[in-house]
Amino acid sequence: MSRRTYGPHAVETSHEDKVLFPADGITKGDLIDYHERVAEHMLPHLRDRPVMLQRFPDGIGADGFYQKQASDHFPDWIRRARVRKEGGHQDLVVVESTAALVYLADQATITLHGWLSRTDAIDAPDRLVFDLDPPGGDFATVRGAARRVHDLLDELDLPSFPMTTGSRGLHVVVPLDRSTGFDDVRTFARAAAKVLADRHPEDLTLEARKDKRGQRLYLDTTRNAYAQTTVVPYSVRARRGAPVATPIAWEELDRGSLTATAYGMGNLFRRLGQMEDPWAGFARRAVALGKRSLPGE
Repeated sequence: MSRRTYGPHAVETSHEDKVLFPADGITKGDLIDYHERVAEHMLPHLRDRPVMLQRFPDGIGADGFYQKQASDHFPDWIRRARVRKEGGHQDLVVVESTAALVYLADQATITLHGWLSRTDAIDAPDRLVFDLDPPGGDFATVRGAARRVHDLLDELDLPSFPMTTGSRGLHVVVPLDRSTGFDDVRTFARAAAKVLADRHPEDLTLEARKDKRGQRLYLDTTRNAYAQTTVVPYSVRARRGAPVATPIAWEELDRGSLTATAYGMGNLFRRLGQMEDPWAGFARRAVALGKRSLPGE
């Protein structure tokens, strides 16, 4: 048992030598240390945002589970947000401090998945997300799709920010000013994806069924809905190598070495020490989606 103190909060951690990533020898203590160090970069993306926890008590070599409802035994100083669900409500965790990040890591929470809205306006998303995963193992198709998303959003005067997911692909994220509800945001996102699929029918598709996509990349906009989540920037993924979802700059797409798992617990802090935050000013660039007309409308 170890005791870590962060301002007014103390976190009792246990079994820090327990291996969570067997192929890499990464322990729970390593995961805790990572969250302690990355907190200043990660917390701005978590502020006032309900999260879903992805936990692996026996390490990533065993089955993990997703947890929405905050556990009764979580300390009182970890904030809860009551949100509605079908047939009632549930209390979700909101992460506001380094202490909370460390506590959840001690609970073997490897990945945090955040809502696209914040607690003070839960029906109004502050992010629109295009989720781009390759149809096979070729990441070049993801880079190409991301550039096309970026070009269309530029046409529409919408700012956009790319991020490696630490899993298979990229997210392209648009900061919103919360003046548009989920239904309209999702409708817009799908309509924009249709424009891209119509422009590039051999490369891009809206076909949800994998067996009908062929080698085309699926432009997934389904996450733009109430209670849907996306991986939080700087969150670790439960994959070999402990990759991290990492904000990147658009010019980094030109690097042939870029993959969804290019950055992880082992090299992220070197990156953070060598470059400015590519998502600096993200919130300040939030825009109203409004009644923008898409090409062809």
